Amino acid sequence: MPVRATELAAGLREGIARIIVGNERTVFAFLLALLGHGHVLVEGVPGTAKTLIVRVLAALLGAPFRRIQFTPDLMPADVVGTTVFNPKTAEFSLRRGPIFTTLLLADEINRTPPKTQSALLEAMEERQVTIDGESLPLPGLFLVCATQNPVEFEGTYPLPEAQLDRFFVRARTEYPSEAQERRLLARTVTGFDAHDLVGAGVTQLAGVDDVLAAQAEIRGIYVAEALQGYLYQIVARTRTSSDLTLGASPRAAQALAIATQAAAAIDGRDFATPDDVKAVAPLVLAHRLIVRPESEVEGLDAETVLTRILAAIEVPKEAAQRP
Repeated sequence: MPVRATELAAGLREGIARIIVGNERTVFAFLLALLGHGHVLVEGVPGTAKTLIVRVLAALLGAPFRRIQFTPDLMPADVVGTTVFNPKTAEFSLRRGPIFTTLLLADEINRTPPKTQSALLEAMEERQVTIDGESLPLPGLFLVCATQNPVEFEGTYPLPEAQLDRFFVRARTEYPSEAQERRLLARTVTGFDAHDLVGAGVTQLAGVDDVLAAQAEIRGIYVAEALQGYLYQIVARTRTSSDLTLGASPRAAQALAIATQAAAAIDGRDFATPDDVKAVAPLVLAHRLIVRPESEVEGLDAETVLTRILAAIEVPKEAAQRP
């Protein structure tokens, strides 16, 4: 039983709920990425707590947190750092960029040109950056949380497929329900300040070492051979679907397997089930798929196509087998 991972996920959920009203699906995506040692792409209109979720998560983990506001004039050196010449010593010294942190918030990542976006590629994939030919490692726990506004397109640069494939999951922050927003308003008029994390009772409940231990722990979650076959069938169908021009990569298949293990751990089980796969598949796969223009005209999007694929694949009886 993955007690450490389960308790960590439950504690983080409870801590985030002290500040964030609603957005349970987005919080679930963050937990998957944290336990799966991946990165998160968050889409949502302004004012739906994208940045706040990351701030609360950093506070709960007591982890270093940096925010980069991506703008059209941002340069790669502004992200990773550069070497600076000191005229007094006649020597070059390294000036590390904000990427050298544990939780990095890349705010509105699609507002910066592709050259600067690509500065994150090496960091996201290899957990290192190269400055003037020297490779520098990033912290053992390194999580990129990138946000983008799905409504405004003027002055933006869509993320290339290669970069989208580096994001473990994509989540969407939604407008709260009526009951949730009324609760939010009730808290606000009584003086509640969502930015005062200490005043709201948000305190550190775990450390970086606890997260690393939980990440190692979930890799021991049992995934039956039949369930592995089910995972493969889903990924393979995306590559042959007549509605898609680009299906899921082998990296996506690996991410789907790890996210499935993480979902089982969050639910307190030491074995994965088909329901775990169905719960994480839209978060892991949808942003990696490209829908054919003809299918888009018919009103289809990647999540709809993926839903059809999941419905068309029969789940093996042995897929939910325990170890």
